Amino acid sequence: MILALMCAAQFMVIVDTTIVNVALPDIQHDLGLSNASLTWVVNAYVLAFAGFLMLGGRIADLWGRRRMYLVGLGLFSLMSLLGGLSQGSGELIGARAIQGLGAAAMVPAIMSILMTTYTEQAERIRALGIWASVSGAGGATGVLLGGVLTDLLSWRWIFFVNVPIGVALIVLARVFVPAGDKARERTAVDWAGAVTVTLGVTAIAFGVVSTSDHDWGSVRVTGSLIAGVVLLALFVATESRHRAPLMPLGLLRSRSLTGANVAMVLVSPAVYTTMFYLSQYLQDVHGYSPLETGLAFLPMPLAWITGSQISARLVGRVGVRTLLIVGPLVSVVGLVALSRLSADDSYALHVGVPAALTMLGISMAYSPITLAGTSSVGAENSGLAAGILNTTQQIGGAVGLAAMVSIASARTRALDDSPIGVALTSGYARAFAVLAALVAVTVVVALTVIPRHSTPGTDDGTLEREVRALHDDPALAETIAYEPDSATLLQRQERTP
Repeated sequence: MILALMCAAQFMVIVDTTIVNVALPDIQHDLGLSNASLTWVVNAYVLAFAGFLMLGGRIADLWGRRRMYLVGLGLFSLMSLLGGLSQGSGELIGARAIQGLGAAAMVPAIMSILMTTYTEQAERIRALGIWASVSGAGGATGVLLGGVLTDLLSWRWIFFVNVPIGVALIVLARVFVPAGDKARERTAVDWAGAVTVTLGVTAIAFGVVSTSDHDWGSVRVTGSLIAGVVLLALFVATESRHRAPLMPLGLLRSRSLTGANVAMVLVSPAVYTTMFYLSQYLQDVHGYSPLETGLAFLPMPLAWITGSQISARLVGRVGVRTLLIVGPLVSVVGLVALSRLSADDSYALHVGVPAALTMLGISMAYSPITLAGTSSVGAENSGLAAGILNTTQQIGGAVGLAAMVSIASARTRALDDSPIGVALTSGYARAFAVLAALVAVTVVVALTVIPRHSTPGTDDGTLEREVRALHDDPALAETIAYEPDSATLLQRQERTP
């Protein structure tokens, strides 16, 4: 039940990053929004979500995971209601921003609850496999749901649908999720670190999303990016001196955590950009309706669920590193096929299959990335690690999408003498080619950064517990020597029938 509740809440959060995309034309027409205001219906949510994830993760660790889960879920649901009732751009954008704050409070708590609920290796791998399936499928499903709700009901229902689900999850969580994670004795938060990192990440995210209506060299964009870098430098300086830092800098010495975040930066742009450009390709080039576009995206969540389950079944046998090689390579095949897209291509062979391959490969990598990023830091820092990983995902996706928009737009402008469909498609194809190269770098990261014998699901106390369990099991003791100091003991146990 705990797993079901966490997955349902995560699904809501991820769906909301993409469900708005298909409904944007209807929202603009109904509320009379300018193009600049329309982009902020999406960006306000991403900005608040990315900016406050680390703070939300640390507060969840310090003040209670269930408490933060309930607070975030309540805020998210309330703002969904107000967003659906909005009568102007200010109301809608404000509701979306506060909705992002609720998501930032909720998501790290979700991952921390899962990591502390499932402490045994096999259980944790299965739980995270299911979580990764639901989480990743939410992004592609958002486009499908957005098209269905917008065509059959109204754009307002893309927000209203969250309200009854959120209320039900709050009631069920109070019954089934234990409140055993009490706040620690040290309840003081490193507010200096919290302010600098939140403002720093927010400034960088603001600069990136502003490229939708400003040039990269504009004062608004460059000023925001420089301010963000300065604030993050102050954050590092603060953390090195604080007696109870928001983010212990020692965490960065973990090769698994570092490698996981680098890998997330490399693969997350492919998810965001593929959905963004294929939605435009189907509607602007082939004239699909929102409902038809949503249905055309159905292979993507199905492929994501399949890849996540494959990953969950294999990660305990082959390890994190192997899947971080195989998954991205599968995705590269799909992206290379999409890079050859033309304006008159058929859907099934040239869009559906390559898009499914792209999502299949990335989903095979998501669960290992999550395991590598959260399993090596201990339960007391699991919320923070989840916040860092999700921040990396949001910033990486936003920065990557902005960069791909610039690349595609430059290519389209260079072909202004061609038919509009041809020029647009050529720009999309150029972006997919760059994404293929970016995802391929993940293989290099897996080979050089991720530890060779990375064992999923083992935090600072799991090795000792499993060694003791092995010692107490005569059947296993007959086939495996008791080596309490051996780092390879767990791999040897996994290969034993």
